[in-house]
Amino acid sequence: MKHKQVKFLKRLLETPSPTGTEAAVAEVVRTRLADVADEIQTDVMGSVHARLAGRASGPSFMLSAHMDEIGLMVTYISDEGFLSVAAVGGVDAAILPGLRVDVHASGCEEPLRGVVGRKPIHLISPDDRKSVTPIDQLVIDLGLPAKKVKKVVQIGDVITFGVGFERFGKNMAVSRAFDDKAGVWVAVRVLEELAKAGRAPGDFIAAATVQEEIGTRGATTSAYGVAPDVAVAFDVTHATDYPGIDKTKHGKFVCGEGPVIARGPNINPEVFDRLVAAAEAEGLPYQVEAEPGVTGTDARAIQITRSGIPTGLVSVPLRYMHTPTEVVCLDDLDATVCMLVRFALDLDENACFVPGMGVMYDDLAGDSDASATFEAAEASSDSQAGVTETAEK
Repeated sequence: MKHKQVKFLKRLLETPSPTGTEAAVAEVVRTRLADVADEIQTDVMGSVHARLAGRASGPSFMLSAHMDEIGLMVTYISDEGFLSVAAVGGVDAAILPGLRVDVHASGCEEPLRGVVGRKPIHLISPDDRKSVTPIDQLVIDLGLPAKKVKKVVQIGDVITFGVGFERFGKNMAVSRAFDDKAGVWVAVRVLEELAKAGRAPGDFIAAATVQEEIGTRGATTSAYGVAPDVAVAFDVTHATDYPGIDKTKHGKFVCGEGPVIARGPNINPEVFDRLVAAAEAEGLPYQVEAEPGVTGTDARAIQITRSGIPTGLVSVPLRYMHTPTEVVCLDDLDATVCMLVRFALDLDENACFVPGMGVMYDDLAGDSDASATFEAAEASSDSQAGVTETAEK
């Protein structure tokens, strides 16, 4: 990964955006794409939609990635100036004691450094040492007089892990919030590379969505508002290449062995096939993940928006998800950009995403009467969300 792209990734990761407070990252995205995208809109939820107009009449394609990260929220300020907190998103209470955090106080321009306090082990009974201290029993210590704390901190202020981006090992990187600002980076880079490549046949929309960590809420409204012909959600998935992970249960996903393409009922089969074809056409390594149910990603909301949107899901393997030390391989991010650019460039006007109908389209191509019947049925569908079969077979 080139230095300037690493710099942009670092900026995304280190810009705070706990769920519901994504505005600062949204501004980073808008600024980055201001001179590249043809149109940038921000909806009432706060999601950013950057559109690159197509060069022909291919299907519109939305690539979605969420801007929000997990964190904490201030729920109470004690008379002594200590903060009580609640989780924003899926925070693991076991990792919190002893952490340094950044409190994004309403009354300060810069975040306040805090530490997560808990009784030392010497003062905890032997039985209690065996259990995880609940979040509501932890406190944030700002090292400030109570009067000062109550002046600058307000109930509802958010808190992020007090760590940032760092490269280590061989093309590896560690940071908080790779879930899913790595995806925001990918979406921005795909738009930039498509612009350089002469644009996709149809419109491309990079959607940086909000509030995924509490139920894919931004993706729900973005998919409805954008109404693309086809979509891909990008997120991270669990790497299983370190000790303690049961691969027979969770699959084998290795950092550095390419993007992970999901397959299952949440995934349109034609989109899956096209993603695989794009990776193979570019000579890229890729991995396949079985998703037998609804995924916990933007794809779950996008697929069932309006009358249905053909949706795929691409991820990169990530170690230690929802911790301050999330780890990815930067090579996987570069490979994902290359794959998705190729996927977009190959979306011609004849693309059909109705399950089982792609083959029919090919079979009928040589039969003018049958082809006309199929085309009439296809035209009656809403953005290829469904096909009304004619009475004649």
